[in-house]
Amino acid sequence: MSTVSPQLPGGAGDPDGGAAGADALTVDAIDISYRVRGRDLVTVRDVSFRIGRGESYGLVGESGSGKSTIALAVVRYLARNGRVSRGGIAIDGRDVLAMSSGELRKLRQNTVSMVYQEPGKALNPTIRVGRQVAEVFELAGLKRPEALERSREMLEKVRISDPEGVMKRYPHQLSGGMLQRVVIAMALAAEPSLLILDEPTTALDATVEAEVLDLISALRTEFETSLLFISHNLAVIAKMCDRVGVLYAGELMEEGPAREVFDDPRNPYTVGLLRCIPRRGTAKNQDTLDTIPGFPPGPGEIQQGCVFAGRCGLVEDRCRQEAPPLYAVDAPSGRARQSRCHFHERAQTPPRVVKPQREDGAAANGAGLGEVLVSAADVSKTFHMEGQTIHGLVDVNVEVRAGETLGLVGESGSGKTTLARVLLGLTPPDKGATLAIEGSALPDNARARTRDQRKALQIVFQNPDSALNRRHSIRRLLSRALDKLGGYKGEALAKRLRALLVEVRVAERYLPMRPAQLSGGLKQRVAIARAFAGDPKIVVCDEPTSALDVSVQAAILNLLNDLQRREQVSYLFISHDLGVVRYLSDRIAVLYLGRIMELGTAEQVFNAPHHPYTEALLSAVPTLEPGGAAARERIKLEGEIPSAANPPTGCVFHTRCPRFLGDVCVNTEPPLAEAEPGHAIRCHIPLEELRRLQATEVTVAGAGD
Repeated sequence: MSTVSPQLPGGAGDPDGGAAGADALTVDAIDISYRVRGRDLVTVRDVSFRIGRGESYGLVGESGSGKSTIALAVVRYLARNGRVSRGGIAIDGRDVLAMSSGELRKLRQNTVSMVYQEPGKALNPTIRVGRQVAEVFELAGLKRPEALERSREMLEKVRISDPEGVMKRYPHQLSGGMLQRVVIAMALAAEPSLLILDEPTTALDATVEAEVLDLISALRTEFETSLLFISHNLAVIAKMCDRVGVLYAGELMEEGPAREVFDDPRNPYTVGLLRCIPRRGTAKNQDTLDTIPGFPPGPGEIQQGCVFAGRCGLVEDRCRQEAPPLYAVDAPSGRARQSRCHFHERAQTPPRVVKPQREDGAAANGAGLGEVLVSAADVSKTFHMEGQTIHGLVDVNVEVRAGETLGLVGESGSGKTTLARVLLGLTPPDKGATLAIEGSALPDNARARTRDQRKALQIVFQNPDSALNRRHSIRRLLSRALDKLGGYKGEALAKRLRALLVEVRVAERYLPMRPAQLSGGLKQRVAIARAFAGDPKIVVCDEPTSALDVSVQAAILNLLNDLQRREQVSYLFISHDLGVVRYLSDRIAVLYLGRIMELGTAEQVFNAPHHPYTEALLSAVPTLEPGGAAARERIKLEGEIPSAANPPTGCVFHTRCPRFLGDVCVNTEPPLAEAEPGHAIRCHIPLEELRRLQATEVTVAGAGD
């Protein structure tokens, strides 16, 4: 590897050990480039930061900003055509770029570990979990029996309640939260001085995310480990990190103490990211999310002046001609802050990009919700797997009205996707269920439904890469849907295709391209366009924004909101991001072990009193609100969600409930009863008692802040 490595502080030339007092990580003015078709494309420019001993440092920014590229460069995992072309990197004072292959292996084995976004891909699917964890200890010189015992102890340390049972399983037999804990156990087995976490909680629901974050914090303290934490979830970074760096197009735009940066941003790009996030209590009928206009420059694209000038609301001629340095910014704490903006003093003043649709706060759907469009009554679903009877859904009753969004929330395995598949006719329910659309019976098998019924119910999946045929052009993908679902032919098809592109804000120049040539946000827009090709009446949105950064997420949410307003389409919206669900939903159903635990308007469900399970879900969500954490302390649920093959007796939530009453919860299952108009709760505790308990705890927590 050809590099220019300046002398790094702290004795970077010591090949055997770090210098005393050296930072855990020093990144010094690095450029990272990739060799593509004979050209060097620079993707990271002049980035510097340091992570002190025991410190946690966050990197945030849109997709393609260079976060993961920097992390891979730190451990020299860049692709063969990638290299650090300028600057230096030191871990514990040792120059990483000057290391031999043997020294690099030793560094990865003993000093630095990495946790990836998708734990399922980090583990070998053909090897049992225990063997994979034990391999880390065997590489350190332990015999297999001792390595297996240390593996069991490590799995206990990451709060896996049945470590011996988990060690005997294959990765596909574990939940996402369990897999992430296994990967963290492997990463911490060598007690590294630096732990790199690349989007470690993106695919996790709120409670598992909170548990994983608590676990990382506790282990960081125990092992005195420094963290490099990469995420597009700004609230997670605010909770976990001491300092944060904001990246855009490979350049560091702002850096400083995490809470100060998010409470008082001094760069228009940081302001733009923060404005994209649905704030606590914000709903689609109150405000439209702001977005960052345009797109980042492509890799290697040379641009004069400020790299953000083309998308900035404060841009002036100086910005286009003179690249800003990192200016020192005054901070209340006195700690160092920097901003790459000529006008950092007024960085919080750029005009909004998107204006509210209705200044008077009227309902987003104009005339209000229509008649019942789709209903599901007495829906149960039982699966039979490996000799076990698994209760996926139990006596579920829901209805979705015209122009309404019904949000579905709950932990993984609660039945959200199963309910969506039943409505779509992809999974037949047990006998006795009744499905209807506009008052007419809806067959439980999609093949038995009429063409009009099939096109009335469409779906947008979480991952457009898997949902879109990579071999077909965008034109063919959308034209086929318009033909099969909408019945469009010839000139009518071409005219409707152009109109559809306008509706989802996709330029016609993308029609000849294939999905792999588009960004994540554009691919999701194409997936939405395909779902709307047949003029559907209800669209199931299954985690459509979970893999998107905040700026693209805001644009997709605004698009869904706008399409609903104009087309009066209904949504069944599934997400583990409770802020997104609160923003887009008119009503919300909370599921646990296949049962609806609470059902009501978004305001009723999110504002106390809640069901104890809803209360725990909401308390687990990190927040960016000024002042830090929410008023109430997080409610920690004991243990894993029980198996749907052997659910608890009585109230299925009683084994984890923080408000457990005793025998009545163990022996009697409460009905889903209407506690107030439009608000149903499945709990033995009366609504007024829940209101009194939850109001008292909020008051006490607030007094202690």
